[in-house]
Amino acid sequence: MNSPTLDLLIDLVNRPSVTPDDGGCQALLAERLASLGFNAEHLNFHDTKNLWLRRGDVAPLFVFLGHTDVVPPGPLEAWRSPPFQAEIRDGVLYGRGAADMKGGIAAFVTALERFLQDCPRPRGSIALLLTSDEEGAATHGVVKVVEVLQQRQENIDWCLIGEPSCAEKIGDTLRVGRRGSLNAKLTVTGVQGHVAYPELADNPIHAFAPALQALCAEEWDQGNDFFPATRLQVSNINAGTGAENIIPGQLTALFNLRFSTELSAERIKTRAAAILDRFGLHYTIEWRLSGQPFLTAGGELISAAQQAVEQVCGFTANRDTGGGTSDGRFIAPTGAQVIELGPLNASIHKVNEHIPLSDLERLSAVYQRILVNLLG
Repeated sequence: MNSPTLDLLIDLVNRPSVTPDDGGCQALLAERLASLGFNAEHLNFHDTKNLWLRRGDVAPLFVFLGHTDVVPPGPLEAWRSPPFQAEIRDGVLYGRGAADMKGGIAAFVTALERFLQDCPRPRGSIALLLTSDEEGAATHGVVKVVEVLQQRQENIDWCLIGEPSCAEKIGDTLRVGRRGSLNAKLTVTGVQGHVAYPELADNPIHAFAPALQALCAEEWDQGNDFFPATRLQVSNINAGTGAENIIPGQLTALFNLRFSTELSAERIKTRAAAILDRFGLHYTIEWRLSGQPFLTAGGELISAAQQAVEQVCGFTANRDTGGGTSDGRFIAPTGAQVIELGPLNASIHKVNEHIPLSDLERLSAVYQRILVNLLG
């Protein structure tokens, strides 16, 4: 199969780039796009590599956003072929990062190449932003680049993220927002003692149990037309020494709330504290905000993407706000319109991650049509 998109994806997959390693992917892409007039700027922070490739200096500015890092492959013996050695079987390419998200990046690049060949003077500017820490802590990647861009007053108008968004076929899901994510580490303090003398101790497990039930039963909101209702999920509870005859002196619980635009992180914190206080607990709580919710309810970018899916795929994409967090949470607060459209997500983060070759070509065609609809 003669396909520039496939050839590029094979090259990218064959470069091991587990977070925060880039594996040379960004240098490869910078060199490839230089001939099209993209100026490369490496904005690296600590161990994270970031690449800002821009062509043009006038508004509006359209940005493809992606990450060259991948999650670890897991047990190598579980893979049918080496995870960092792309292999094609029955029309499907296998390898770590094939879907998340080197496939999207390869489709970005070849869509740009075809578009600029047909339209060398687009109505605006185009940029490609890549980071190597999306799958990690995300503290020195896009969030830092956005700070630099804002200081320079480089304003992004439209941002398309190539995260794997689709469920059953390319174009079936257009992600127009994401829920916020708020994490908590709760420590409840009691008094350690012998289980035979409970009157001389204070069991934090017993004290926390009714508060836990209240936290889980709380109706935080009812969601809205774009987001489901906010939910609290406990991910870990730990207490005790491992001995059967000791009442623990401390309990630690970890929980997370994926929240809608009906709530703010501060309101959640206040309401959670009120519930815990109601039960008279001796506690401390540490909060960590992974990302604010964001939403692109309408605008030119959504219209262009919907039209492109109809033109290439022949159906209408469903708008969705599901999934975890993405780097879109750092772009949306600048005022940019942000959407996510990429490969199928069924195999991401799994062994034998893959992407059908036909999906790869179709995705590149959709990206090209989006560029035509916005800038052609």
